Amino acid sequence: MGLLSATLTLSLIPLHQQSSPFLPASNHSRGAWAFIYTPAVASAQQSVDSMGSGGGMLKAVASKGLVVKINVALLGFFVFAYVALYDHNATELVSCSSRACHTKKVEGVSQRKAGRETRATMETAPGFLRTLLHGSTKIGLVNMEEEQVLEWGLVGRATAVDFEPVSDNFKWEDLFPEWIDEEEENEGPSCPEIPLPDLSRYGEMDAVVAELPCRARDVFRLQVHLVVANLAARRGRRGARGEVRVALRSACRPMMELFRCDDLVARDGEWWMYEAEARRLEAKLALPVGSCNLALPLWEKGADVVYDASKLAGPGSPRRREAYATVLHSSDMYVCGAIALARSITRTGSTRDLVLLHDASIPHDKLRALVAAGWTLRQIERIRNPRARKGTYNEYNYSKLRLWQLTDYHEVVFIDADVLVLRNLDLLFHFPQISATGNDGVIFNSGVMVIEPSNCTFNALMALREDVVSYNGGDQGFLNEVFVWWHRLPRRVNFLKNFWSNTTAEASMKNHLFAADPPQLYSIHYLGIKPWMCYREYDCNWNVGDQRAYASDAAHATWWKLHDKMEEGLQKFCVLSGRRREQLEQERRQAAELEFGDGHWRLKATQESRNVTKGVSTSA
Repeated sequence: MGLLSATLTLSLIPLHQQSSPFLPASNHSRGAWAFIYTPAVASAQQSVDSMGSGGGMLKAVASKGLVVKINVALLGFFVFAYVALYDHNATELVSCSSRACHTKKVEGVSQRKAGRETRATMETAPGFLRTLLHGSTKIGLVNMEEEQVLEWGLVGRATAVDFEPVSDNFKWEDLFPEWIDEEEENEGPSCPEIPLPDLSRYGEMDAVVAELPCRARDVFRLQVHLVVANLAARRGRRGARGEVRVALRSACRPMMELFRCDDLVARDGEWWMYEAEARRLEAKLALPVGSCNLALPLWEKGADVVYDASKLAGPGSPRRREAYATVLHSSDMYVCGAIALARSITRTGSTRDLVLLHDASIPHDKLRALVAAGWTLRQIERIRNPRARKGTYNEYNYSKLRLWQLTDYHEVVFIDADVLVLRNLDLLFHFPQISATGNDGVIFNSGVMVIEPSNCTFNALMALREDVVSYNGGDQGFLNEVFVWWHRLPRRVNFLKNFWSNTTAEASMKNHLFAADPPQLYSIHYLGIKPWMCYREYDCNWNVGDQRAYASDAAHATWWKLHDKMEEGLQKFCVLSGRRREQLEQERRQAAELEFGDGHWRLKATQESRNVTKGVSTSA
């Protein structure tokens, strides 16, 4: 009777073709490979090579049962070895499909994360994240290298999200240019494109996990944030409150502009866990990618017609509370401006609350006048700017951060006390934090800005005071370093009174806007010496050499026109003091000595302007 002999055959079989009880089911679809061992049955008379110098032939004959035992033993050994190797060096045994792992262009993204000693892997993940993950959890991975993707695949159904990284030549200034064609005099403004993933390739995800670079004004950092926000908002599984889960690893705080401080539910070292409101993310993603375009259109698309602001969607809830706010601290010099501001807002028909934050430096009679003008007062403790010199106005200009403590309001439009509102600004409550007009370069002007009060955000800003360096030493510089991704409002919302180009064309255009009736501007921001610090006849900025770029008789007359409509009891808080009148006369004489060409130094204020305002006598 013929006997059976056997040899062992080693076969390499893709796991997506072979079910295995030793691996998680999620690995089967990721192109993993396994070793399978099969017996090869041959003829009974097969011999083995001779051994030894004598040339004797030794025949090895094995029974079928022995072969089976050997195979089972070897199979167990190799499965054990495979599992051990898989845990410690998975890349030697697993190969990814192009869909599940990063392509070369995404590997290029990973190379931009220089200087990181550790990576976002399950070994570095905190406990609060581990508890959320199990074999059936669907995880979207962003900005991960291939090895990281494989490790995350051990605890859930991990999918690496492919996207094309922005070019190194793509600069922040491309997204936040100093000037855009708001008036659409040519072709109108437009933004460069930031590549985002093709979401049709991905299904619903239980969580999005990403590794973030940590450079403030970096387009790639913004791109990764936008990729994560897109995935979470449009592919994230929503909870009962409409929240989506996002886990981010970053040495610095992720951008609060997208992932709100209030949505942070856990933190451990460099790991930040958010339950973000999908609806808010969608609203943010609907805005232009930078200040390269307007968040609030100025004109109807394709037509020479002013944009109809009534098209804007209404607030999300009828219970929303909204307010205009301003801040006075360290001096009462801006009380007159705040009175005029309140009156200018109410004259536009707005019914929003008016809230004024003030410190103890404002006298009681002036506080009563502010209440009479329409402000609700809230006394605050000043916040010191740790980098300001003692005794300067900037020493306590971080008091503006108290605005974020107005948590009984869903949204606040802050307006500086040297701004005069000409048209209803209630449409600004449709826009998110931070929405503002451009200042210069990539900077926004904080004179009019939309904020969302939050104690969490306030505490975060306070914690950053020592580390963040303000570009100008003030609150505007500080806020610009924290909120680098802002949304551009038309400059007509906060029209700065300045003439930088010093051309006839610029002066003609701006003065026409300053004087227009009915108004074409939403507000005028009075830079330089303030109108209530001058005589009514002309703008006293003309007589001061380094302030002449802010001089406009047209804008000056517009402020005084509103002033004259105020009650006489409020006007008296705008009367010039005797000391200020002396300063004005000294400035006029200096301008005469320098013979400034505009000739305003030749004009003398009337006795009425010097001593009386609408029948109210000065006492100083």
